[in-house]
Amino acid sequence: MNIYVGNMSYNVSEAQLRETFEEFGEVDSVNVITDRDSGRPKGFAFVEMKDDAQARAAIENLNGTELDGRNLTVNEAKPRSPRPSGGSRW
Repeated sequence: MNIYVGNMSYNVSEAQLRETFEEFGEVDSVNVITDRDSGRPKGFAFVEMKDDAQARAAIENLNGTELDGRNLTVNEAKPRSPRPSGGSRW
């Protein structure tokens, strides 16, 4: 299951997130989203967990908890909606 983690401190690392989520089960991947121009974190991430029951336990237990001074928003990631193709209007 893909898990959205929001309202993160810009100081939280992928290693910290992995450690936090591994309390509930095996973590497949952690992806802290960064700005493509500056490379700085945007304050959210995605955590992939193979086992749905473990992922749900992580969501239930971590949503609203504090990590590095910020209360996390943790929920099941929603699939991205399709974006317009960005062609010229004229």
